[in-house]
Amino acid sequence: QLQLVESGGGSVQPGGSLRLSCEASGSTLDNYAIGWFRQVPGLEREAVLCVSAGGGFTKLVDSVKGRFTVFRDNAKNTVYLQMNRLLPEDTAVYYCAADFRPLPTCLVAKDEYDYWGQGTRVTVSS
Repeated sequence: QLQLVESGGGSVQPGGSLRLSCEASGSTLDNYAIGWFRQVPGLEREAVLCVSAGGGFTKLVDSVKGRFTVFRDNAKNTVYLQMNRLLPEDTAVYYCAADFRPLPTCLVAKDEYDYWGQGTRVTVSS
């Protein structure tokens, strides 16, 4: 059974950077697209971006384009979310999720993802 664990969250000032990690166990991530999502209490969980199983395709929502990037190290069974130029509205709990999709594509629809981590909190505040 695939299990995902996020880490790297914390507090940062606006304009700062954080790198989140999503480490998998129980299975290799080679055939899984990975999505990053975030949720503010009381609101729906929303997509941030996704990366295909091979890492060659990514899809980002407009609000993070130019600021967030994603890369994966399949040898370490880990996917990273690099967040730069953080804004207060980026404050949320961030989740990674896995979708079995051995294709050069990924989806940002949360219903496509079967495996989820427990989340890591990111706070952007001065």
